[in-house]
Amino acid sequence: MARSASGRRTTSRSAARRGRGIRGPVLPNNVPGHRSRADRFDRSVLEAFARIDHKWHEKLERLDIAVDEVPKIRAKDPESVNWPPEVVAEGPVPLSRLVPAGIDKRGEATRARIVLFRRPLERRAKHPEDLEDLLYEVLVEQVATYLGVEPDVVDPGIDGD
Repeated sequence: MARSASGRRTTSRSAARRGRGIRGPVLPNNVPGHRSRADRFDRSVLEAFARIDHKWHEKLERLDIAVDEVPKIRAKDPESVNWPPEVVAEGPVPLSRLVPAGIDKRGEATRARIVLFRRPLERRAKHPEDLEDLLYEVLVEQVATYLGVEPDVVDPGIDGD
């Protein structure tokens, strides 16, 4: 701790009391460095989806996009996992899931939604450009499943596996 001219220790309480404490946020809200990793991921998801929505807007009006930190679904047997078509996964780790429209517990209608899992997607991307490409590929696969078509119909330039 620092000592004042009188030899007394300066504590955070005394510094704040005398107007020498933190006066505001380190970064203003409007600069890119202020955004959290989750905020940057959400923005990347919206940008990737906008490329698809531009062409298929009428058919995607009743589709929502959501982001979860980690998947709440897991494979019963990670060694021989077979995911249904509405789950895009890399091995035993799901990257996204298409939740079809239906009825919730209260009896109300729900809209179909694509849920992207942030942490698994971020771990598979080495660079921000890789994340953008991966998000786009996953969204193309999910939109194709939602529409009932092949991924190359949604984006003819995507390379199928």
